[in-house]
Amino acid sequence: MNILVIECTHEALSVAVSSSGIVSEAVSPDWKKAAESLVPLVEQVMKESGLQRKELSGIAISSGPGSFTALRIGMSVAKGIAYGLGIPLVPVPTMPAMASSFRATAGTVIAVIPARKGEYYYAAYHAEDLFSGLWHDDVHRGSAADVVTAAAAFARNAGTVVVGRRLNELVPLLAGSGAGYRDADFFSALSLCSAAERLFSLAGAAELNGVTPDYRQAFSPNGGKW
Repeated sequence: MNILVIECTHEALSVAVSSSGIVSEAVSPDWKKAAESLVPLVEQVMKESGLQRKELSGIAISSGPGSFTALRIGMSVAKGIAYGLGIPLVPVPTMPAMASSFRATAGTVIAVIPARKGEYYYAAYHAEDLFSGLWHDDVHRGSAADVVTAAAAFARNAGTVVVGRRLNELVPLLAGSGAGYRDADFFSALSLCSAAERLFSLAGAAELNGVTPDYRQAFSPNGGKW
């Protein structure tokens, strides 16, 4: 199966092509310029993969939560390609995908993604469940203190690691929680490939009109959505 994969939910922008176990990936530092950068990145990785667009059999998109603008742009590009080629599109939930890409062998992984200013999305996953593909959708939203409280609670029973991108406010607060921290620079479109293949094989892809970004909160024009 030849799958084009897009990850641009927050703080990073990457595109990958998975073809018979061989993965090509292109990364851009211009995450905040996703509207201008994403399509050229797709063209770059397609060229590097040696595939023509008509050879693609599916598209996968990291579906969120994350930045409202980046999610909307990423989903629009993914849908446009899928519609144009007449191929299916599958959303890959970002929280468990990020946690799984840490590749923990035991303990608990807490994935964290910034929401509004001073707020975070966070979800805890047992390493064994991540490895087995048993991903849940129990995602919370709260303050930095809420994330630290959750990390401390899990850290009492087993090794716990918080993973996220550039959580500058949060990292110092984790020092006394007993949980470790790892910047999620390892999480990219490449990280989504195995999950995308699994999701395609399990249930196929949803109708394109039914695939939407996982914003996790209502958009308000004056509400500071980022």
